[in-house]
Amino acid sequence: MERLRQRADFLAAAAGVRAPATGFVLQVRGRGDDGPPRFGFTASRKVGTAVERNRARRRLRDVVRRTDAADVATGHDYVLVARRAALSLPFDRLVAEFRSALRRVADKRRTGETGARAHRVRGAGKTDGTASARPARRAQG
Repeated sequence: MERLRQRADFLAAAAGVRAPATGFVLQVRGRGDDGPPRFGFTASRKVGTAVERNRARRRLRDVVRRTDAADVATGHDYVLVARRAALSLPFDRLVAEFRSALRRVADKRRTGETGARAHRVRGAGKTDGTASARPARRAQG
């Protein structure tokens, strides 16, 4: 299993297709090559202490290791974002949810859904040449 290590890869996957589950959120992005699938694991501080975050990531890594390689597509990056429930869910349920999330992502890719949130760029669409969408501040005095 190849791992994602750079922040840019995690951010790119976050803009791809999402499949939420009880114990994690699966984010997938096609890289446009035929390389092996790569996996990244992350857990925010909302999940818990450092020990709990590490345990959640270890559980998710083991879920991916136990999944059949035929279920994942080549040339794609997969990021599993741990949720607090990943600590307490039975392991078999985590595995089942991961397989279900992979199927949902494959369906979304076939139908052309991206699942990416539209990011609004400040000042985009303005025609007066200004960069800010905020009104100018009045001078004090």
